[in-house]
Amino acid sequence: MTELHATGKNTEDSASTIALAPPSFSPLYRQIKGLLLQKLEAGQWQPGEAIPSEMELSQQLRVSQGTVRKAIDELAAENLLVRRQGKGTFVATHSERHVQYRFLRLRPDAGGLDEEGPAQRHILFCKRIRATADLASQIGLRSGDAVIHIRRTLSMQSTPSVLEDIWLPGHAFKGISAEQITHYQGPTYALLEKEFGVRMVRAVEHLKAILPPDAETVQLLQVESHTPLLSVERIAYTYNDTPMELRRGLYRTDTHHYLNELN
Repeated sequence: MTELHATGKNTEDSASTIALAPPSFSPLYRQIKGLLLQKLEAGQWQPGEAIPSEMELSQQLRVSQGTVRKAIDELAAENLLVRRQGKGTFVATHSERHVQYRFLRLRPDAGGLDEEGPAQRHILFCKRIRATADLASQIGLRSGDAVIHIRRTLSMQSTPSVLEDIWLPGHAFKGISAEQITHYQGPTYALLEKEFGVRMVRAVEHLKAILPPDAETVQLLQVESHTPLLSVERIAYTYNDTPMELRRGLYRTDTHHYLNELN
């Protein structure tokens, strides 16, 4: 059994076998959260699968149900778990509608995502290359390691709106192909999760405006050479803050805008 360390006495947990620790240790619910994250990272609970109930987890870990609930609340707030009324708590998946566009923040100026429908993907190429020193440093590889390079456009209502270059570590995505990405019915992150067992749990983005776009971008996005574009660079991470994707996109913003909700 895993030994947990509490930050002080808790009347709810006083009957448990938890070893008390100095105040410098993290709160007990954070330790429980860390244990649950370890289980998620190890694949003990798969995306879409129900996790044990709060009561079962509290008995397994010998802590109060309230402590478990607080840990699960944080994981749910981070979109790692999903609570379903009357059904339980489930491992979040990129296939679920409410997280399908978690990392794609482009929204139509008129109407919403439901009216617009899903973006249409067009894969320009998907090839295996060797990582440059700069690329390798951004996704935790060594210079010369194998990398999958994907270039594609995303069209909104048949209008090319995003040009993206995506780089994935070759060792984690062996066999991925342009055909597989094109024909998968769902978000690309759901494909990576389902077929390769890699789940992106957070991302860091850098945004800036660029002008003018190069000739190839003008052609692919069907814009004028003087059209300003939004440049979005994203590094996506799986569990344990392991970088698993570098993505650089150029976004048209004549009919769409970038939405980021802060809280």
